[in-house]
Amino acid sequence: MKRVGFPSGNLLFLHPNGLSCRFTFRYTSFYFSFDAMNWERFYDKGYEYILFNGPRLISAFIILLIGFWLIKFIRKALLMGMEKRDLDPSLRPFLQSLIIISLQVLLLIGFMQIVGLQLTIFTTVIGAFGVAAGLALSGTLQNFASGVLILLLKPFRVGDNIVAQGQEGTVHSIQIFYTVVTTFDNKTVIIPNSKLSNEIIINTSREGKRRMDVELKLNYGFDFQSVKPIIAESIRSTKNILESPAPRIGVSALEPDGYKIVVNAWVTTHGFTDARLRFQEKLMEDLKRADVKLPGM
Repeated sequence: MKRVGFPSGNLLFLHPNGLSCRFTFRYTSFYFSFDAMNWERFYDKGYEYILFNGPRLISAFIILLIGFWLIKFIRKALLMGMEKRDLDPSLRPFLQSLIIISLQVLLLIGFMQIVGLQLTIFTTVIGAFGVAAGLALSGTLQNFASGVLILLLKPFRVGDNIVAQGQEGTVHSIQIFYTVVTTFDNKTVIIPNSKLSNEIIINTSREGKRRMDVELKLNYGFDFQSVKPIIAESIRSTKNILESPAPRIGVSALEPDGYKIVVNAWVTTHGFTDARLRFQEKLMEDLKRADVKLPGM
């Protein structure tokens, strides 16, 4: 196959068998008619789109503007409501951001549906991303949810003395993912919130007072009715022991080599250990002064 070109713009194709085919092109008239047709079609399509979709687009943008204004108003109302209800300060920014972002996402989705944008692919991608993130951050999300529950339900507050995960101390701070506890020997313990929300917590501060239980053993040579006033006087002279509920002194057990006396006295929560130490020291001195001997004395 050989090609022969002509200045007139004609192309002649010659086959070795003698067959020929001629093609004629008029470049100027072709391009001119093509441009005119495209512009006319583009104008018709644009006019048709504006005619049928213009009101919907205008209403969508109006709804978008009104929605953002309402969300701004809701943000201020949320802040005032949280302050009025005395919600935990560490929880306020999180809840406010969560609610506002959720409203903004819903508003944008509604706007896209009104405009007519297809959300199928968008929804699929978001769903797949959510599943992947949930699997990767399952432990972290559990701590996060537990932190929110702790801040909302308040099983303990900052400053409370608690016993949890084998640790006893004072709650220093409650974060979204973990809680910081300072033990009585000044160690900092960081406990994940999921451990605190799913397991037993002993809050020794909530009631404001605790019962102090002290037990001592005497042989049968000492009369209980003679020892009881000595113990009662030791209770009255010890600081931080409350008068109400009234202290209780009684015999808790009878054994072959003696009997046991139990002392129940109520003290303030903060200072419980100090009150216990002071009482035991005072009791030992008073019994010794009255020639009442404890085992080994």
